[in-house]
Amino acid sequence: MSDFWTPRVRCLDPYVPGEQPQDQQYIKLNTNENPYPPSPAVAKALKACDSARLRLYPDPESTALRAELARRFRLDPAQVFVGNGSDEVLAQAFQAFFQRPEPLFFPAISYSFYPVYCRLYGIEARPLPLRGDFEIDTDDYRGECGGVILPNPNAPTGRLLPLDAIERLCRQQPQRVVIVDEAYIDFGGDSAAALLPRHPNLLVIQTFSKSRSLAGLRLGYALGSTELIEGLNRVKNSFNSYPVDSLAQIAAVASLQDEAWFDDCRQRIIATRERCAEALGRLGFRVLPSAANFLFARPPGGNAGELYRTLKARGILLRHFATPELDAWLRITIGTDDDMERLLDSLAELLD
Repeated sequence: MSDFWTPRVRCLDPYVPGEQPQDQQYIKLNTNENPYPPSPAVAKALKACDSARLRLYPDPESTALRAELARRFRLDPAQVFVGNGSDEVLAQAFQAFFQRPEPLFFPAISYSFYPVYCRLYGIEARPLPLRGDFEIDTDDYRGECGGVILPNPNAPTGRLLPLDAIERLCRQQPQRVVIVDEAYIDFGGDSAAALLPRHPNLLVIQTFSKSRSLAGLRLGYALGSTELIEGLNRVKNSFNSYPVDSLAQIAAVASLQDEAWFDDCRQRIIATRERCAEALGRLGFRVLPSAANFLFARPPGGNAGELYRTLKARGILLRHFATPELDAWLRITIGTDDDMERLLDSLAELLD
């Protein structure tokens, strides 16, 4: 440890992303990336961009992008906030809404960035246990708290809460912000954005990384009441008032305007996911119902760590969480049909 670190930095346990090994060519089924390219309209829009524009700062308000998102979700542009990836939007939301004396409620098995942000910003974390089969019960989220955050679908389980459960959660905590992190919502659920007119304490966060195939851009956004969006802007503009670059704004608008490509890609992933879940079941896996672009599966015998290492040696990367609660499980990103056939063939051989 460095003597130059502050006490808070010393106690941090940073988030660990999915591995990105460079030693060989892998079938990457470990980081929930989209196996299909973004809309051709994105490449066309970027190619048409005059590079001379890059000498200028980007639009600090992301006006065109916020207008396009507002159109898609039938909101006012003042109800839309954009940032460099949903992780940045989440970080700003933690600063804007959760730095309170009371603890922050979130699922004990969930996106592992939440406890990292709590430590970074000095927020008391209150992880709440899941019920049987890794289910979230919103009745557990009653009581005094500094706010609530949960992914829907949850990560890494893929389980989905229906909108009536999200609405119940908002009603249980009317004086606190409820954040629904919808990184995977386009693969099988209905967005809680539909609830925004009735719940001024609700903030919905989404990303262009997954269903829009733009992980390389690092672009995310939040939808909420004008009061909540103003709070996010106060944090952003106290740090960097130009957060989203010009090319990202152009590409994102082009992506949003090609709904046919978006729908086709996500439906292909959903269909592959369902076929893969059935095939894994036939191999003896216990597979949780998923509304995401991944599956959470327990191999027969629970030897997930050993299976992960063997598949990696064969050039197939899955995600294994070496924690007591999850050690027997694997998270499997949905790739192309060819990718998944390679995985299933290898599993059938290894488990024979």
